[in-house]
Amino acid sequence: MSVTGRIPSGLISHRVHHLADGREAIFFADANAIAPEPAPDARALDPRGEPGQLRYDRLTGDWVAVAAHRQSRTYLPPKEECPLCPSTQGRHSEIPAEDFHVVVFENRFPSLGPDLGRIPAAAPVQVPAPAYGRCEVVVFTPEHEGSFASLDDARARTVIDAWAQRTAALSAMEGIAQVFPFENRGQDIGVTLHHPHGQIYAYPYLTPTATKMAAQAVAHLEKTGRTLMGDILDFERKEGTRMVAAGEHFSVFVPFAARWPLEAHLVPHRHVPDFAALNEAEKDELAVVYRDLLRGFDALYETPTPYISAWHQAPVAGKEREASRLHLQLTSPRRAADKLKFLAGSEAAMGAFINDVPAEQTAARLREVMP
Repeated sequence: MSVTGRIPSGLISHRVHHLADGREAIFFADANAIAPEPAPDARALDPRGEPGQLRYDRLTGDWVAVAAHRQSRTYLPPKEECPLCPSTQGRHSEIPAEDFHVVVFENRFPSLGPDLGRIPAAAPVQVPAPAYGRCEVVVFTPEHEGSFASLDDARARTVIDAWAQRTAALSAMEGIAQVFPFENRGQDIGVTLHHPHGQIYAYPYLTPTATKMAAQAVAHLEKTGRTLMGDILDFERKEGTRMVAAGEHFSVFVPFAARWPLEAHLVPHRHVPDFAALNEAEKDELAVVYRDLLRGFDALYETPTPYISAWHQAPVAGKEREASRLHLQLTSPRRAADKLKFLAGSEAAMGAFINDVPAEQTAARLREVMP
């Protein structure tokens, strides 16, 4: 079944489809174009399983997802077996169409979901809770080779609109506390599929990192009446040594206390909680600035740079939402052309990072190679 809809911008069409096991697949079209019509999913898929488990760590107050079914997920298949390429008459993939622009579909091997619901604030006894939530895959292009950095302006903009539409839709679902779009790029990071794509996790709880950042943001707002990310951005723009690029609506800088040898933050000048709150001009600029930042990371060395692209969005509700600002944290463990940073005892066990590369040095290198 397909249902044609519109993203709030009115410029991008999207069509909701359903795969053979009932999962949703949303087909997005580039601006002023019609999303290609998907075909019925002819695969004989097993019914979707029950959610995994969430286990509460009483020592830290963190939730840990247990998803044993992910052990059987597809791992680095050859191009002719890629599940993210368009389907052909001889082979059916996760995308039942011979062509598409951008597609978002529910992950077949989710860490969270497919059921939705609310979990307790904590679990004082060691009894698991259902792993409620939703995990989605965002496929940037039908081309098997390349990356987000290789997209043209129109396609990059379509991905931004897909993130905005999915953020709004997921935030409205029962029990969702936080929506997290991200991309793992490169085998050194641990990707299981080479096709250019990202993911979106909709959590039923605030993650540990989001909890810490939100607490800092709330405390700063209550103390000063100003937003924390706004003050940080103002300082970096005036001080200048860690700035990488600045546009009308967004700026890029290397954070003062960068943890990774390559790290950059992309921050909107206006205080907005998430992608869904961006206006059209901001989306237009973000598509280009973000793509060019990824191109800059790739230009540092002769081979593509592995990275984690983490889009921090405000929590769905509460005072934390008012205080928190959308921003990108782009990191790479690459500390030299042939060397990676691994998390050893201090970082992995204690969360106490040691960075070998000063933030000012990274910013200078990125300024030299940015398009």
